[in-house]
Amino acid sequence: MSDLSFAYWVPNVSGGLVVSTLPQRTDHSPAYNIETAQIAERNGFDYALTQVRYLASYGADAQHESTSFSQLLLAHTERLKVIAAVHPGFWQPAVLAKLAATAQEWSGGRFALNVVSGWFAKEFTNLGEPWLDHEERYRRSEEFIEVLRGAWGEDDFAFRGDFYRTRDLTFRPQPETPPEVFQGGNSTSARRMAGRLSDWYFMNGNTIEAVREQIDEVSGYGVQHNRRPGFGLNGFAVVRDTEDEARQVVQDIIDNADADKVRDFGNAVKAAGQSSSDGKGMWAGSEFKDLVQYNDGFKTGLVGTPEQVARRIVDYKKVGVDLLLLGFLHVKEEVERFGRDVIPLVRELEARESPERRTA
Repeated sequence: MSDLSFAYWVPNVSGGLVVSTLPQRTDHSPAYNIETAQIAERNGFDYALTQVRYLASYGADAQHESTSFSQLLLAHTERLKVIAAVHPGFWQPAVLAKLAATAQEWSGGRFALNVVSGWFAKEFTNLGEPWLDHEERYRRSEEFIEVLRGAWGEDDFAFRGDFYRTRDLTFRPQPETPPEVFQGGNSTSARRMAGRLSDWYFMNGNTIEAVREQIDEVSGYGVQHNRRPGFGLNGFAVVRDTEDEARQVVQDIIDNADADKVRDFGNAVKAAGQSSSDGKGMWAGSEFKDLVQYNDGFKTGLVGTPEQVARRIVDYKKVGVDLLLLGFLHVKEEVERFGRDVIPLVRELEARESPERRTA
């Protein structure tokens, strides 16, 4: 089996990665993020995910645009892959395909996209775009990905959908290796889309049992199309010298939660999630304490000593997780510590689990 890949959330929006008044030594400035990206790639991280946000929400009062910020980080690194989150509805997919193809070429194949179907209705309406219902948002995202792939790989590409159309489209140069396409979502529509189209499927934080169920379902959809997407899992990592110290940090974050912002965020995302046809959308089952880390990162349970966190990570790998997407309280310094203290332990555990690697 392949080694697990590691990614971190890029803090390109203000407010850090938890909705809490507890001090966070994290900055959304370009300079801070360049230094963090360089530290990440020196310490074993494979990917960075740049967030997409246009308006203030859950404490993110200032934001840097994701595709340009991703290219900034690519320009200052050598190995790290950078994933730019994008919203269908704000981009014409063929235009984005052209941007991505250019970024893919000059970066040496390190640019990727995370197609976000959207949950923040106000963001769409304030920017003058229609807010579609849940199932329509995912139908639009499917068409969006189909146009991306067609523009990257076909001559005279023609597409006629409900949301996007192209005619006799040929791009030069086409990327030698198309950018990887990530997506998230918890609903059945999202899971089916991942099985059919996406290279990677991101899951919100969850227990090992729940993650196993999700991977099994999406893998089943993939089998119907003779493919298997990669599986990425969100987790908020708190690594300290003792388990008690790490657990106290999580409790302090929750005790100092900005309650009004957490509730506002919860109302917005639960309305989006519960609007799915089966009520299984993102955050549909999240409680207040889960929403303090806005991708359910506490649920993954990456809290404790380096050894405890490494063992739990490998347990997730055993049920099919291929990539771990990590958030941190103090991003720069904790990215460095995680890479120094945890990733080597994960590699040791992977080697013990793999007969091929033991033989080698």
